[in-house]
Amino acid sequence: MTIATNPRSEAHDSQTAPTGRQTQYVSFWLADQFLGVPVQMVQEVLNPQTIAPTPMARPEVAGLLNLRGQIVTAFNLRCRLGIAQSTTGAEPMNVVVRYQNESFSLLVDEVGDVISLSDDAIDPPPRTLDHRWRSVTRGVCRLEGQLMVVLDLGALLGFSEK
Repeated sequence: MTIATNPRSEAHDSQTAPTGRQTQYVSFWLADQFLGVPVQMVQEVLNPQTIAPTPMARPEVAGLLNLRGQIVTAFNLRCRLGIAQSTTGAEPMNVVVRYQNESFSLLVDEVGDVISLSDDAIDPPPRTLDHRWRSVTRGVCRLEGQLMVVLDLGALLGFSEK
């Protein structure tokens, strides 16, 4: 596996030669959780944006943002995944993803690097994983010093059932 340098994590070296198909993931942090989504689903990464609250929306919907005339639904991943809200006061970054021809913003604490992984490096989610996480996880990848949770966007956004 090939991993780009990231200031928040230690440098990672490939321990074994990759086998199988390679997939790239945009990585990011939510609290102390290291997460990733396939790069082909990511439209762009944005600095903090103004988000208009949406009355009567699901609790994890933070609101709407205007992305150059396109209305994008912003998802509060902390709420969706049962993680306490940040007390640092830092504004969340936006990982804008495309799913079923619509754009959605995932509010994250910090954006990492693009990471290339062999598909066989992704293990199924552990059975012991909390059900909120298990239902939105495609798999986990062991990296040197940490685990990256690969998210299932359809399940995360509430459009598919596992």
